[in-house]
Amino acid sequence: MSDARGASILFIPHGGGPLPLLDDPGHARLSQFLRDLGKQLPRPDAILLISAHWEASEARITGGARPELIYDYSGFPEESYHITYPAPGQPTLACDVQRALVGAGLPAHLDNRRGFDHGMFVPLKLMYPEADIPVVQLSLLSSLDGTAHIEMGRALAPLRDRRLLVLGSGATYHNLQAYFSGRMDRNAHLAFEDWLDARCCDDGLSDDQRQTALANWPQAPGGLHCHPRAEHLLPLQVCAGMATGPATRIFFDEVMGELSSAFLWQY
Repeated sequence: MSDARGASILFIPHGGGPLPLLDDPGHARLSQFLRDLGKQLPRPDAILLISAHWEASEARITGGARPELIYDYSGFPEESYHITYPAPGQPTLACDVQRALVGAGLPAHLDNRRGFDHGMFVPLKLMYPEADIPVVQLSLLSSLDGTAHIEMGRALAPLRDRRLLVLGSGATYHNLQAYFSGRMDRNAHLAFEDWLDARCCDDGLSDDQRQTALANWPQAPGGLHCHPRAEHLLPLQVCAGMATGPATRIFFDEVMGELSSAFLWQY
C-alpha cells in the first residue's frame, strides 16, 4: 500500500461481537487480514472511528482523555468481558471533529463520559495491539438516513489532509435473522456486494455520483436483504462522504461463512 501523507479512510467488517479476538474459526481470515493491515497502513497520528454500535439523535464525539471500554455484547465466554485496550482519547481531535461538523451546519456534541464500544476495540486490538494510538469515536445518527451520513463525511473532508486513520467499523452484510434461521439469499447477497464494489471502486463515477448512489443504498439489488436495518452499513457512507475518488476493495472473503468487503481510500 502507498506511503500516504494524508488520511487513510477505511471501511471494514468487524465481525461478530468479540469472536475475532477469541480464535473463532469463522473469523480466522478476517482476524489475519486486520493483523496484517495494521502493519501495512501508514502509521496514523490518531484514529477517528465510526462504529455501527453508537447511535444518537445528533452527532456525538468521545471527548474524554481515557475512555473506558463498553462490553456491548452478551452470551459470550467470560474472558470476552475482561478484554483490555487502553488506547487514549484525543480531546483536541474531538474538538476539531465537532468544529468541522458544526461549521457545516450539523449539530455535534462532545461526550466526555462515553467509552469505546466493541466496534472500536475488537478491530483495533488486532490492528494496533499496543493500544498506543489515540482514538476518537464518532456516533451514527439514529435517523439512519444515508444522505445525512454522506453529509457528515463531507463535513469532515477538511481533516483528510491530516495523518489520520478514519475507520468505519461495520459490515457489508448484517442480516442476523436470516443468518441464524438459515434463510440467507445468497444471490441477493452477492448482488449487493457487487453493487457496493462497483459504486465504491469505479473510477468512471464522479464523487457526487458515488455518494448519491451510496446514500440511496436501499434501492440497490439485495440491499434490504443484506441490511434490514442500516446501522452496520452507514459507517461506509461517512467514509465515502469524506473521500474523493474511487476506493480499492482490499478484503472480500468469508466472515462466519458469509462474504464481506473492506474498502480503502488513501491520500
